[in-house]
Amino acid sequence: MVLNNIEALIEKYNNAETTLKEEAQLKTYFASDNVEPHLEHYKPMFQYFSQSKQEQYTKDVPLNTKKKTRLYQWISVAAVAVLMLGFFIPNWNSGSKTLADYSPEEQQMYIEAKQALAMLSNNFNDGASSLNALSLASENFNVGIEKTSHVKEFSKTTNRLLKN
Repeated sequence: MVLNNIEALIEKYNNAETTLKEEAQLKTYFASDNVEPHLEHYKPMFQYFSQSKQEQYTKDVPLNTKKKTRLYQWISVAAVAVLMLGFFIPNWNSGSKTLADYSPEEQQMYIEAKQALAMLSNNFNDGASSLNALSLASENFNVGIEKTSHVKEFSKTTNRLLKN
């Protein structure tokens, strides 16, 4: 009867359903010398739990009461300030310029760059429209594949009927 009770408690323990009293019963049973042979593999586990309760941490924990300098935080603040100054100081006195404010060479370069970008934009638009045509062809191809699978299934069925 005691063995059945211990086995039932072990089952409850494995399912995490035991109470503290039941766990204490298991610990006392496995601490004794008359443990059944088929339950011997549980004995080291319960002995470990008993030994680990008695362990204590005896070393002193040092508490650092010194105030640490936050040098790294101030370095990051200074770096952000330098970057902000680098962005704003070059544009401090200069207002917005128009195309007429630039030299004729710079104006010519601007016009050429504008034409090159317009040509690039047109080529990209042509490529996008050809991709639309390819996607339409791909969709039609997929529809055709689906229909051929129906034809294959019909062919298998008719072959079965003709063989019988």
